[in-house]
Amino acid sequence: MAFVSSGYNTNKPMEDRISDIGPRKYDEFYPPVIAKNKGKWLYHEILEPGVLVHVAESGDEVYTIRVGGCRFMSVTHIREICEIADKHCDGHLRFTTRNNIEFMVDSKEKVAPLKADLESRKFNGGSLKFPIGGTGAGITNIVHTQGWIHCHTPATDASGTVKAAMDALFDDFQNMRLPAQLRVSMACCLNMCGAVHCSDIAILGYHRKPPMLDHEYLDKLCEIPLAVAACPTGAVKPSKIETEQK
Repeated sequence: MAFVSSGYNTNKPMEDRISDIGPRKYDEFYPPVIAKNKGKWLYHEILEPGVLVHVAESGDEVYTIRVGGCRFMSVTHIREICEIADKHCDGHLRFTTRNNIEFMVDSKEKVAPLKADLESRKFNGGSLKFPIGGTGAGITNIVHTQGWIHCHTPATDASGTVKAAMDALFDDFQNMRLPAQLRVSMACCLNMCGAVHCSDIAILGYHRKPPMLDHEYLDKLCEIPLAVAACPTGAVKPSKIETEQK
């Protein structure tokens, strides 16, 4: 009866039917200059590390500033990203497949103020929140998997390993002095959902030994069925055992 009272016509079940309840269509979010010139671009150039220009047949230009982003973001950080986009880019931005963030403007005059704003934003420790780079013959952002924060089967964590690696490679993120672009990926286990086989350098965690269990506390600290299903080596068993106290 609820369907009928809401206007649903049982004789015409397909009338006004909403079949797609997922996200809005991606092209609704294009910047106007991108929507206008889609499929009609002549060429693009890398003006400097992290700064690109795309030129369309119409003569329109799009300037893109690419900055490194982190795999896991706080709400506060995302709000700051949106604030920058609202301030400089009419609310538009995009994420690349390697977790970079790209801010796009439609004139060269808007590039310098945007760069200055990005470079001025730092964490309390002094490191850049939005480092510019990741283009051309340099290292682009490191793609990695979930790690311990979400996944049940990793052999190692991801975020710490990637942070340590990127600290060592950071100069080449901001420069283009390598023979070609370098891609690094990290996967926490042999499932390899980090697609490390698609990159030039792979960092891969693998299981060497079965996990050690404290049976006395196992059922007090976790959900047994979930732990059994998640254990990559099959070492977690549903039956309890008793051990001698030493």
